[in-house]
Amino acid sequence: MTKIDDAIQMALDDSDMQAQFYDLFLNSSFYVPVHDEERGEGHDGGAQPLLVAANDNTYLMLFDTIKRLTDWADETVKYLSVPGHVITQISTSDIHWVLNYGTEMQKFFEPGEIAWLKAVVERTNAMHQKGMAEGADGEEGK
Repeated sequence: MTKIDDAIQMALDDSDMQAQFYDLFLNSSFYVPVHDEERGEGHDGGAQPLLVAANDNTYLMLFDTIKRLTDWADETVKYLSVPGHVITQISTSDIHWVLNYGTEMQKFFEPGEIAWLKAVVERTNAMHQKGMAEGADGEEGK
């Protein structure tokens, strides 16, 4: 089991532990399968995530280990390592996420949950920028 698995299990066992799971998620990196640009599947502007359509939803697949990614796809899959907070920032409101699909501890994220995480990241970034600006103002006065 990975740290993410442990955090999911703790959150399932005790709802008070959900905050710790989300904190770990936002501060961990995940492997995201992307289109193979050599086959002409990619788009201009960089790697595009491989999205999966199922049950009338579109899913972004996330894996916490390369082994889990290649178990789901295969060894030839192209991927990027992306921090959870970046995934949150760039996600659109119509995308669902699946973390570690096909494993015992898979986790599905619904759009409302993702929107909440996005708001958390935006608030954190705003507080950080405000702190940086205040720190810079304090330096000028010395």
